[in-house]
Amino acid sequence: MKGKKLTWKKLWHFIWEDNSLWSWIVNIALAFVLIKFIVYPGLGFLLSTSHPVVAVVSESMEHNSEFEDWWQKSGDWYVNNSIDKEDFGRFPLKNGFDKGDIMVLKGKKPENIEIGDIIVFWSAKRDPIIHRVVKKWQDKNNYYFQTKGDNYKTNPMPIKSPFLDETSVSEELVVGNAIVRIPLLGYVKIWAVELFNLSKDILSQKG
Repeated sequence: MKGKKLTWKKLWHFIWEDNSLWSWIVNIALAFVLIKFIVYPGLGFLLSTSHPVVAVVSESMEHNSEFEDWWQKSGDWYVNNSIDKEDFGRFPLKNGFDKGDIMVLKGKKPENIEIGDIIVFWSAKRDPIIHRVVKKWQDKNNYYFQTKGDNYKTNPMPIKSPFLDETSVSEELVVGNAIVRIPLLGYVKIWAVELFNLSKDILSQKG
């Protein structure tokens, strides 16, 4: 019994008090396991979505200016699609958000999703897309949405391609509705993915 207590004491000290490289590696691994298998699923359960947190990996929702200036340059498309300046001014996150931000999502029933909401949905390549709802309609028992990125330079109109058709997003593809923005924290994931891809490329070249 004494031996077991001593072993646990040493293990505890190694994980929480030791400053060695191996201790840091174990701490990072434990943090990853805790977040992936306990915190993330728990948050998903509370927020009624399979993906409660997503990182913004593109510039498609950036405004790069104050609202008035942004609207002057991009407002025509919205007015032509029955969304005026006052409407947009009442939308959530009316000033958009940036690449590298973290967005917290909450599940929302399709009938409760409104024009102006920011949703995450799956593309044909199973990549998560985060854009603003600009149209909504119902066909029989299913709801459909058209979305668009706020960035008038990169997304002057909704995308329609074999890999991404945001002109008609069925309710089954919707993951959740963005409710909270956390600036810049998503760069941790972006850099990690870029580092992983770089390492993979280097290894493939050596092979």
